[in-house]
Amino acid sequence: MFDQTPEQGRPGRAPAINVLGGPLQPCSHEPLTGFYRDGCCNTGREDVGLHTVCVVMTAEFLAFSKAAGNDLSTPMPQYGFAGLKPGDRWCLCASRWKEALDAGAAPHVLLEATHAVTLHIVPLEELKKHAVRLQ
Repeated sequence: MFDQTPEQGRPGRAPAINVLGGPLQPCSHEPLTGFYRDGCCNTGREDVGLHTVCVVMTAEFLAFSKAAGNDLSTPMPQYGFAGLKPGDRWCLCASRWKEALDAGAAPHVLLEATHAVTLHIVPLEELKKHAVRLQ
């Protein structure tokens, strides 16, 4: 699934391409997101959760995620995590986004900031139905 050639000097990372085929745009620097905490939904071999979907948090999704065992809203200062609130952008696991979609609780998606590897889990048509524009 991942290119074996170094991408900008980072072996093991998938090329930084979004689901639309263009360059991957930043998702969020405040709060700082991404598997590599680089503000982008980049991925690579070590990202087994595929943190590749750039979403805009909603109260509905945060409640769904907490009920599913992944509390993203409660601060955890010991990990440098302030907790997420509605309106925050975050790189979400592709499988969790699909799970939320199936439950009717999928948050909005920023297509330009969502990594192309997401398409192995979620069809582009579904992502487009929940798309919002980068601002």
